[in-house]
Amino acid sequence: MKICVFPGSFDPITKGHVDLVRRALPLFDKIYVAVGINDQKKYLFSLEQRIEWCQQVFKHDVQVEIGNFVGLTVNYCRSVGAHYLLRGLRNASDFDYEKTISQLNTIIGDDLETVFLIARPEFSHISSTIVREIIKGKGDVSAFVPSEVGIG
Repeated sequence: MKICVFPGSFDPITKGHVDLVRRALPLFDKIYVAVGINDQKKYLFSLEQRIEWCQQVFKHDVQVEIGNFVGLTVNYCRSVGAHYLLRGLRNASDFDYEKTISQLNTIIGDDLETVFLIARPEFSHISSTIVREIIKGKGDVSAFVPSEVGIG
């Protein structure tokens, strides 16, 4: 069984995240959308809220499970039996960062393989960081987040 983990903070989940998961579905038997918890990070939305949004977005996708983890992504992958990580690339900066993380994960993650999908042009400008800034400024983010997120 090909099991993949798509880790992230999903603070909030964006249309770009959803597109990556749906495009990856034919490649894997199961994809865990794994909401990471990093004590060094300040989140705009609670863990419970982020998990709820992910569950709502993927409620009809039987191959997708929502989980959460603290610590190293490789440890979470081991715990669910995943040998693949899914990551999206929006630009060259993403590639440089993700390449380094991928190489480290291969070493410490028992040959954990990272699968990169390039963001579609209509989503390549969207990041959770930018969406959070628009939310903080009381702007409309409905073009960037799935309708299940319910913030606009």
